[in-house]
Amino acid sequence: MVQLRSVLLIGLLLLCRIAAADPCQVPAVVMAGVTLQGNETTRDQVLLQELTFAPGDTVAAAALEPLLEDNRKRLYNLRLFHHVTYTYTCQEGRVQVTYQVQERFYLYPIPVFDYADRNFNAWLEKKDWHRIDYGVNLIRRNFRGRNEDVRLRVQQGFNRRLELVYRVPYISRSKGLGLEVGAFDYRSRTINYTNRQNKQAFYEQQEGLPIRRTSFAVALLQRQSVQRQQALTLGYGTEHISDSVAHLNPAYYGKGLHERQYLRLELSKVINLRNTFAYPLSGSYFEAALGHTFFLHNSGTPYTTLRAKYVNYTRLADKLFYTVGAEGQLRLARQYAFADNVALGFRSLVRGYQLYVVGGQHYGLFKQGLSRQLVDIKSIKLNFIDNPKINSLPLAVYLNAFTDAGYVVDKAFEEHNPLTNRLLVGGGLGLHVVTFYDLVLRMEYAVNREGDRGLYLGGRFPF
Repeated sequence: MVQLRSVLLIGLLLLCRIAAADPCQVPAVVMAGVTLQGNETTRDQVLLQELTFAPGDTVAAAALEPLLEDNRKRLYNLRLFHHVTYTYTCQEGRVQVTYQVQERFYLYPIPVFDYADRNFNAWLEKKDWHRIDYGVNLIRRNFRGRNEDVRLRVQQGFNRRLELVYRVPYISRSKGLGLEVGAFDYRSRTINYTNRQNKQAFYEQQEGLPIRRTSFAVALLQRQSVQRQQALTLGYGTEHISDSVAHLNPAYYGKGLHERQYLRLELSKVINLRNTFAYPLSGSYFEAALGHTFFLHNSGTPYTTLRAKYVNYTRLADKLFYTVGAEGQLRLARQYAFADNVALGFRSLVRGYQLYVVGGQHYGLFKQGLSRQLVDIKSIKLNFIDNPKINSLPLAVYLNAFTDAGYVVDKAFEEHNPLTNRLLVGGGLGLHVVTFYDLVLRMEYAVNREGDRGLYLGGRFPF
């Protein structure tokens, strides 16, 4: 009798397992409806717009779960939620899906207390505590529950900034059109007026500010999905440097000018197929942009810029990941101003060369990295906090080995800057930490071709 009961129990468990693995015992199913739970702020239409299926669609039963998982990732990559999960029922070939989301905080002030240089190590090299910026960055995400963003940055200190940006993902849902407008003002107590030995040379004015920049931009966004977007951007700007700067470097704007005005038109496209946007481990990323800058009142020489970037992310094993990619820039003009001679050393760089600026008109950059996951904690509960939007702390840690290479072409300002028109190579080991609200912290030890070595800190995904 005991044996018979055991056999029946095992049989029942196997039957339940089979039923759970394949609840739809038909070749194809009809999507009967979608229910959303947990989106107290986010409007249903915002989420339904992202889904690649709609009620009434017919789907092969074998493709159902991959379809639902792909759409779960699409909702998660809106970066509006801590978690997105789904459940579904299947009765007589009709599927009812429920997506559950855990919303984030959408209004948060971020204090600005930052170094006034390109990166932490460049600031640390100067050992000047006056080169500090402070203020507040006020961000309202998911404004009106429509995935709209409003950002206001008020910054004082060494560099003064005032920025206001408003992004609307949809002004026409049928055509997938959105809009982004922004106004920006920048003033600084110092200016990088030239480069020597691939180091920035600064001029600090005793009275007044040596540089002022004000610009406005409007972008028409065409959004196929959260992963595929293109934009047409029109910008206007005016820039002014002091007479002393124009005297120190007549080529800063060219022809000894101390002021210029411009219009910039740019067409850009992004295809973001990464599994997650903060610290991707699989998928791919592509972006390209073509822009032209026109100068008004004969205040500069027009130039055309083409930029492109492609990165592939591959899971090699359960906890082993490989990243490889390249990016480049072409800048074409009859004559170049020093202010536009930007290549490597800012947002794009060869790791190991953080203390150098390599200016130029054209550049190519190659990066690869092998990452081993050391820690993966989905949620550390902070029991002393009641709010579920902030009482769960994820933590992931990766050991990363990397090699970078880059080359900058400079035919205008290469004198006294030996790293231009030369192959740059760097590599090393790093520890990457990913945590709360997509925060990425990097600590990397790198060696470059010149023999320099050091420990460098960073705050975003390296590529």
